[in-house]
Amino acid sequence: MTIELRGGLYIVSTPIGNLKDLSARAIEILENVFFIACEDTRVTGKLLFRYNIKTPMKAYHEHSTKRVKDKILSAISEDKAVAIVSDAGTPTISDPGYKLIKLCIKNNYYISAIPGASAAITGLVLSGIPTNRFLFFGFLSSKREKKSNELAGLVNIPTTLIFYESPKRLVGTLQTMIKQLGNRPAAITRELTKKHEQVRRGQLNDLFLYYKSIPPPKGELVLIVGGMEEKIAAVDDNLDQIIITRLKSKSLRDTSIEVSDETGITKKLVYARALALSKPKN
Repeated sequence: MTIELRGGLYIVSTPIGNLKDLSARAIEILENVFFIACEDTRVTGKLLFRYNIKTPMKAYHEHSTKRVKDKILSAISEDKAVAIVSDAGTPTISDPGYKLIKLCIKNNYYISAIPGASAAITGLVLSGIPTNRFLFFGFLSSKREKKSNELAGLVNIPTTLIFYESPKRLVGTLQTMIKQLGNRPAAITRELTKKHEQVRRGQLNDLFLYYKSIPPPKGELVLIVGGMEEKIAAVDDNLDQIIITRLKSKSLRDTSIEVSDETGITKKLVYARALALSKPKN
């Protein structure tokens, strides 16, 4: 169906696995824009072929030159409609599309979003971990020390945490998470919306032992981790009692280590609470 679109940039979400998930509105937009800016023309080409969409494509990704960006902006400045898509899911989420959005905003160009699938949200709702509040982090650093520091900054956040991860880095990431976050509820999803969709749930330690014992899984992964429980963040009475009992016969350091091992709460948090409880009250 041919329709006349307002000139501007259309952020079009695409399926994350099952090509049947492309919305009717997304199809209509992709059929009627001047061209489609996409990460990989081969990947997007398969989607367009599935729906018999003949619209031209232009590659746009994190390595694209200024010339490529200028071509997109030039078309929009001439009141043409341009779509931006990612290989899978919602553009600008953990991809460089946001840079193009910023340029369009700077030039006061029209922007519209056509919503659809997101691996982060799909993984979250399948995880069984609280969904009322969450933080999407994306990919952690591939460098061990930086990754450790990134996770250390998330220790006390009482919201569900969502990460993307590659199969080869999964075991190392789980190990670092256990060290920095403690043993928390988590879920790992892969092949979302596809025939072999898989969701594995458990404590971080259980997931680490499982994935350490098998070859790296295929496909990009969504890793959902429970946040610092609010009752713990607010200092649960039971935790206080455990710490007080241990402090009668143990040092601050030994108490922190033992209580952390038993409860899964990080040593850093237990030590801080133990230090507060050990101080004489005025």
